[in-house]
Amino acid sequence: MNRKGLIFVVSIVGLFIFAPMKAQLVNFKNILKNIVAPTFPNRNFNITNYGALNDGVTDSRSSINKAITVCSNQNGGAVIVPSGKYYVAGSIILKSNVNLHLEEGAEIIFSSNPKDYTPFVLTNWEGTQLYNYSPLVYAYQVSNIAITGKGTLNGSASKVFATWRPQGSVLQNRLRQMGIDQMPVAKRNFGLESNLPPSMIQFVGCNNILLSDVRIVDSPYWVIHPVLCNNVTVRGVEINSYNLNNDGCDPEYTLNVLIENCTFNVGDDAIAIKAGRDQDGWRVGKSTENIIIRNCVLNSKCNGLCIGSEMSAGVQNVFMENVKVKNCLSGIYFKSNPDRGGFIRNIWVRNVECDSVRTALIRFETNYHGSRGGFYPTLFQNFLIENVKGDSSGDCGFYAVGLANHPLKDIQLKNVSLRSCKIPYIMKNVENVTFEDVTLGGTKMPVNPAETSEIKLDSY
Repeated sequence: MNRKGLIFVVSIVGLFIFAPMKAQLVNFKNILKNIVAPTFPNRNFNITNYGALNDGVTDSRSSINKAITVCSNQNGGAVIVPSGKYYVAGSIILKSNVNLHLEEGAEIIFSSNPKDYTPFVLTNWEGTQLYNYSPLVYAYQVSNIAITGKGTLNGSASKVFATWRPQGSVLQNRLRQMGIDQMPVAKRNFGLESNLPPSMIQFVGCNNILLSDVRIVDSPYWVIHPVLCNNVTVRGVEINSYNLNNDGCDPEYTLNVLIENCTFNVGDDAIAIKAGRDQDGWRVGKSTENIIIRNCVLNSKCNGLCIGSEMSAGVQNVFMENVKVKNCLSGIYFKSNPDRGGFIRNIWVRNVECDSVRTALIRFETNYHGSRGGFYPTLFQNFLIENVKGDSSGDCGFYAVGLANHPLKDIQLKNVSLRSCKIPYIMKNVENVTFEDVTLGGTKMPVNPAETSEIKLDSY
């Protein structure tokens, strides 16, 4: 073959090798075009003009909600929370075209009394719809909303909500059975007997959302939880909340999300992308799509970058890049179980640095706990994970175990290294898994790794 012919062949091979990456870069840019933070008229509504007091004792909830209502009715602007401590006995309800702006030194301190978060509202709790305690900041079917500024939202949850233990409780099981049985949502109302804590911030059915620069502490449960939303930007947010099930940010049934420049110090998964649980997820049927996570620092008692386990309506088109994950259970984690159905596909992760992990640096879990004995396998397909570096793992570097006759498909690892681990990888029931420049526990891995025996890891 002459030199021109060789160059032609090499060019064609290169085109096919890099075509998938180019396609993903194009999709990445297209997704960014669809994520535009809302803007607001240059009008300010200071909560102190509506009776709010910054003594940290007087209930300012009605004053803040009144300022929000007036602002919205006058076609929008910023509701200003000046420096000082403001106690609120119940939920703040955002309305269209309102930017709740907490100035530096401002702190909203929420009541710790569950009765203050009634009447119950339509919400999602671990992937199942119901009427439950209102989230501390709540919005329902509104557009152009924001929480901004250098101030603090303090959930005061460690006093009551965080002492509740809903996992495995009668009410948790009852709710999940309601979802399985497709009970009408209007009948899923537990009343004050509920021990299911609310989210800190939840937006339901909203469009054009911005959270920027605020600090969030002591959350009751999941911290930032957009549900059935579109066009969400979470930028420069700091979370310091280590209570039970304090996930940092959980987009669910939601399209077009950008999470960037955030620091999450949390008691559960730092970022967990969701899409409903089992039959209730199938009923709602809205997949979570077009998610970009970048330039974040994640410190979690559980896991770092996650998808699942509530993902039954499907999750796709997710880009995670330039992330630092501190000590955790698993660094990059895709989880489901045989009840879930749905899919996780078209996932791209790159430029991740991880400290020590207790189970696996990269983990695909198809038998996550909580299964009730159904068999609706999840489709896992098309993952590119590259430029990932970890220090150590208590168990293994790479864990990927599919279900018999339902393999994990099309997983590519490139330039992945882990300094030390007990076992380089555990892999069973997979199809088309390739390693390129992968070193686990000091051992260079083959391009086409062989399957191993299955070993079950701890999960949470």
